[in-house]
Amino acid sequence: MKKYFSFVMLLTVTSAPVSGQNFKEQIADKAGAILPEMIQWRRYLHEYPELSNREFKTAEYITAHLKKLGIEVQTGVARTGVVGILKGGKPGPVIALRADMDGLPVKERVDISFASKAEGEYLGETVPVMHACGHDSHMAILMGTASVLSSMKKDIAGTVKFIFQPAEEGPPGDEEGGAPLMIKEGVMDNPKVDAIFGLHINSATPVGEIKYKPGAEMAASDWFTIKVKGKQSHGSQPWSGVDPIVIASQIIQGLQTIVSRQQNLTKAPVVITVGKIHSGVRSNIIPEELIMEGTIRTLDEDMHKDVHERIRNTVNHIAAAGGATAEVTIDTKTKVTYNNPALVKLMLPSLEAAAGKEKVYETEWTTGAEDFSFFGDKAPAFFFFLGGMPAEQDPKKAAPHHTPDFYIDDSRLDTGVKAFCNIVMDYGRVKGK
Repeated sequence: MKKYFSFVMLLTVTSAPVSGQNFKEQIADKAGAILPEMIQWRRYLHEYPELSNREFKTAEYITAHLKKLGIEVQTGVARTGVVGILKGGKPGPVIALRADMDGLPVKERVDISFASKAEGEYLGETVPVMHACGHDSHMAILMGTASVLSSMKKDIAGTVKFIFQPAEEGPPGDEEGGAPLMIKEGVMDNPKVDAIFGLHINSATPVGEIKYKPGAEMAASDWFTIKVKGKQSHGSQPWSGVDPIVIASQIIQGLQTIVSRQQNLTKAPVVITVGKIHSGVRSNIIPEELIMEGTIRTLDEDMHKDVHERIRNTVNHIAAAGGATAEVTIDTKTKVTYNNPALVKLMLPSLEAAAGKEKVYETEWTTGAEDFSFFGDKAPAFFFFLGGMPAEQDPKKAAPHHTPDFYIDDSRLDTGVKAFCNIVMDYGRVKGK
């Protein structure tokens, strides 16, 4: 009797990993088989990008694909967003996978057959449009994931939500959009999401590799506007007026001392950048007013609040010292992208099975920002990076994101599909018990 019981126990213990491994082998085979299609989808989307909150054709393309797979589809979410819902054959958690959809007002310089020639309207101006951040790759990967998982529907424990999100780069003007609007419209509810995952292709990481970081990974992003009001006068007689340009130069220097002298940078990085200044109409006239705009990046919530307060104090005191007045407006665009440490630990084997253990590694935090961060307020979240740099390229020479020369090697998009599918199957098995 003891021998029989021991044999049964051994069989029970050893069968689970084998079953899991079989799923991973199926996923790898299926992802590899559809890789040529994924490349085609990605290149089509790259050639025909659309700006934030204007992803109409993109949404139609995605919707047609999901419906062809028999997946329940919701359209018009947060204006142009698409949500697919796939109910597995076994009870279990609700797992959300997210991809962003929008392009950028950037003119492409890359010499490829599917280079974008698209144009769009941004704040009343006609501008070129390019997928200069890899969102075309994200969509193709999530479309591929939907293809693989729909073919394994009966084996999925739980429900999968495929979230195709518009306006990650920020909605234009005063429009609502992006992750906050999707959340406001209930994308994390009905059914309620238990965990959410996302990825981002990276132009300076070797193709097929995966990088991640538990805890704070990407920065909170704030946009600020500073309006300095002085007193107009003739350029030959500056003493008769109050020069907002000179005062603004002092403010810019003061803002940098907030970073270099007032923040504990051993705790977390801080960046304050002034990217736009407008003032004056003529070389011999001291203008009355100056407006500057910029961005703030922080990776710690306490530092986030502290920096805001110090910016306001610095600006107002410098302006007052020069006889001017100032107004400061700060608009929070994203929060800190925070990876739930327990979720990262749980899902790390899924990523290692997708890319190979030697190609999955922890990275440093980045001052880039992602509105995926808002989803983390509603459910445990895990966001990771997928390499898209050609194998032979020097990372130091890789064109950064948001630039005309941005380029991605799409030959290993299947790695992203394997990662997402492994996550769904593994998380469902663990949480569905």
